[in-house]
Amino acid sequence: MGPTASGKTDLAIALAEHHNCELISVDSALVYRGMNIGTAKPTTQEQLRAPHRLIDIRDPSEPYSAADFRTDALAHMAEITAAGKTPVLVGGTMLYFKALLEGLSSLPSADPQIREQIAAEAADKGWQTLHDELAQVDPVAAARIHPNDPQRLNRAIEVYRISGETMTSHLERQQQTMPEYRFVQFAIAPADRSMLHERIERRFKLMLEAGFQAEVEALFKRKELHTELPSIRSVGYRQMWSYLAGDLDYDEMVFRGIVATRQLAKRQMTWLNGWPDVHWLDTHSETNLADLLSICSLR
Repeated sequence: MGPTASGKTDLAIALAEHHNCELISVDSALVYRGMNIGTAKPTTQEQLRAPHRLIDIRDPSEPYSAADFRTDALAHMAEITAAGKTPVLVGGTMLYFKALLEGLSSLPSADPQIREQIAAEAADKGWQTLHDELAQVDPVAAARIHPNDPQRLNRAIEVYRISGETMTSHLERQQQTMPEYRFVQFAIAPADRSMLHERIERRFKLMLEAGFQAEVEALFKRKELHTELPSIRSVGYRQMWSYLAGDLDYDEMVFRGIVATRQLAKRQMTWLNGWPDVHWLDTHSETNLADLLSICSLR
């Protein structure tokens, strides 16, 4: 795991060349065909050294969700494991990692009308009475939620009234879908965040030199593609699309593309800083591969 431009791909390829493993991409943009330069997709040469699964599996016009990723990743992990190899997941789409590790919640979305109804009942009868009612149908949740915690109490009652199932049942079902693997988690990033900003700016400009504009022009000509699609909303593509549409001049496009990429990296770092059980690696360390192998006992 790691923010964009942190060196994940290089380290993953080095690992694949030193250990009996296969790589699975965890990146919501790399799934799209025809989006190579702006996504920093592993090159043909890099994929010959270490093939990546879950790359180029969707047209930019097609959806791909966290649920799709989880299903696909688990299938590939089982296939790799059955072949006697170790699956290595590499990427920066933290929502995908979360979906894989924790499962996807079946809890229903909030219903404002039901929430208001529950709040009105509480105003009339008191939250303690509603807590007693919850204890009758979901004693596990009632034991966990204090009667003076109206927000969580309201949600537990709401879930039961919407779905006819208790919150505990939903959570237990989610727990049953947890993958049966031993996960060892690593995050890579420069120790100095200013260096990450420099790497992002340098890489964006290299993408432009490599033909990023022509890549997006090919997408721009396709009438079925538009800015509401997740593919076109990807960082860099959104800004180049605005430039091609005449909404930005070239310099502003470059500036906004770099800023948007830095903002993405910041969001990724926010996820990672709160991520449990993660081993940190410094992008510029020369011992990352050895450290990774040692921690995983893969020497």
